Amino acid sequence: MLNLKISSELLLGLATAPLLVGLLASKALADLMQDLGLASEEVFRGDRLPVLDFSTTANKSDADVTEV
Repeated sequence: MLNLKISSELLLGLATAPLLVGLLASKALADLMQDLGLASEEVFRGDRLPVLDFSTTANKSDADVTEV
């Protein structure tokens, strides 16, 4: 059985690259999620929705109330 000693400096060097890649990936994912959230808000903006005309519906409901 071989008894290999791995130095802590080598382990630290090998762990640095995946840690940095993970940090960069999480930053990119956070930015993507924020952009997606802002884009989804555009769907609910009032200037993008059609204008609904409720004047005829309101007049009919007022007439129904006075008949009762």
